[in-house]
Amino acid sequence: MGALDGIRVLDLSIIVQGPQCAAMLADLGADVVKIELPMLGDLARLLPITADDRRPPYFIACNRGKRSATLDLRQPGGRRALFRLVETADVVVSNFKPGTLESWGLSYEELSSINPRLVYATGSVFGPIGPDADREGADLLGQAAGGLISTTGVDGGEPTPVGAVITDHMASQNMTTGVLAALFARERTGRGQRVDVSLLGGQIWAQASEYTAYLLSGKVPGRSNHGHPLLKAVYRIFQTKDGWIAMVGIPQPLWAGFCRAIERPDLASDERFNKLLPTEADLQALFPILDDVFATRTTDEWSARLRAEQQRFAPVRDYAAVVADEQAWINGYFLEVDHPELGRVRMVGSPIRMSDTPPAPSAVCPELGQHTEEVLLEAGFTWEEITELREQGAF
Repeated sequence: MGALDGIRVLDLSIIVQGPQCAAMLADLGADVVKIELPMLGDLARLLPITADDRRPPYFIACNRGKRSATLDLRQPGGRRALFRLVETADVVVSNFKPGTLESWGLSYEELSSINPRLVYATGSVFGPIGPDADREGADLLGQAAGGLISTTGVDGGEPTPVGAVITDHMASQNMTTGVLAALFARERTGRGQRVDVSLLGGQIWAQASEYTAYLLSGKVPGRSNHGHPLLKAVYRIFQTKDGWIAMVGIPQPLWAGFCRAIERPDLASDERFNKLLPTEADLQALFPILDDVFATRTTDEWSARLRAEQQRFAPVRDYAAVVADEQAWINGYFLEVDHPELGRVRMVGSPIRMSDTPPAPSAVCPELGQHTEEVLLEAGFTWEEITELREQGAF
């Protein structure tokens, strides 16, 4: 039994922000019914790997373990069906532009009047209120508006977006947290509530330490420059003979071992470097030395030497190298499972481990509308009513 066994979620959302939240809830044991537009479905279904490989990775990643029911929520019949589903639902998830569900007669006030215990979670780009609330967008706008892009790369270089939909992901995690907190609060109050998250808000929270430094000092931290603008230490990536390797600081007890690993014992007693808080000038003197040293060996060679001295490091890897890492598989971050149609497949697992109610990711994503009749029957519709809804264009 999963941690959320018995919780029913209606997922009205699209692409990543909402669907990934609902996928996490499904991993944790919730029964998630994905409500999709007839004939079209979640737009993520239309985003292929390449023009030649039409499999949709965003849809597959964010909709495993769900059931799909098609309902046109713009039509009276579709709304009537959703109202019936809401009666026994615990959570509704959406990330339409603010005001969209309200224009369809599906506001929090409307749905909570049907089911006062309902948790109504919505995600947006810029937040639910304010002058930008009704603007549409996607992940890249969150990276730009939230300040993330301004921190990547090096001084004088071009702005560099992160190569993943990171703001969608962070907002989805905030939504998951809000939903779980609202469900917990409902145990005490008996009432559901509305939960709002956004890409902008998620980015500000994700960079809370850096924003706090700016709010305190009035100085923008700046670009990462191969490290971090606020962490004045050997907190940096270095180019090796065949790649890059990351170091995240060298505490004084580890400094002598680091000097042995890089075959520079002379640095061990250098007072500029062997201290708790090197100055900016100290680091600017040290980094060229380390740049030259790290360039002499391969990443694997440096990894072996640094591991032997118990240093804090990691090679800079691409996706292929991460998937090949035994550590990721042992912890369940990747899984190999049996798919009813595709056979043995590899998939992303869960980042969460729980001793009593572990997450149980499914490899199966629903076909568009695969479970429509099943879901409506569970909600108490008769076959005659289902036929009538179909004739009315509800699905």
